[in-house]
Amino acid sequence: MIDLYYWPTPNGHKITLLLEELAEAGTPLAYTIKPLDIGKGDQFRADYLAFSPNNKMPAIVDHAPADGGAPISVFESGAILLYLANKSGRFFGDSVRRKVEVNQWLMWQMGGLGPMTGQYGHFTVYAPEKIPYAIDRYTREALRLLGVLDRQLAGRAFITGDDYTIADMAAYPWINPYDKAPLDLAPFAEVRRWHAAIAARPATQRAYALGKQVSGTGQPLSDEERKILFGQGARPGTR
Repeated sequence: MIDLYYWPTPNGHKITLLLEELAEAGTPLAYTIKPLDIGKGDQFRADYLAFSPNNKMPAIVDHAPADGGAPISVFESGAILLYLANKSGRFFGDSVRRKVEVNQWLMWQMGGLGPMTGQYGHFTVYAPEKIPYAIDRYTREALRLLGVLDRQLAGRAFITGDDYTIADMAAYPWINPYDKAPLDLAPFAEVRRWHAAIAARPATQRAYALGKQVSGTGQPLSDEERKILFGQGARPGTR
């Protein structure tokens, strides 16, 4: 059994996308969602920091690792995707060359698409003051990365070819995740085609339904929740 510490954010969705795809493929990994309300500061709990020291979400604890030993904990969404893909033997490619290709696009998402789109969302949606330079900087970078993805998808069903992989699952939730600040996807026909195909997958629909079950209707962030999410510094005594 895997405990998934989760809240329905783009990084959280990555993990439920994979777990639900494994169930769809007939190779399920049993898991239990442990809701981690990041607006209330659950990510700073001492018991959580014991295995997820960066006070971010998601994280997992695998109580039945392949080696039969003690439970294994994993934090960072990309590391979790790699761990679960290797454990299940699915969605990571079946050769060294395929794994290299999938892994480099997973790292592209982790190091580029996610952080840059996240900064775009912060400065356009959440920042208490509008800083034109920051908004312009991260808008341009988010669009540049969408262009990179669009070119990669030309002639391919998915990011690395005909097979759906953890690279796709990592990137998908970060395509236009901010309803209050939508990016213009009109120039990116391949991204739109790819995104629609993933959205139509039954596992994707189940994964996102789980998010609604966990968080409810989803209310706007309160001032206190903003302070918790965006004023995160070192908190003495939390470890």
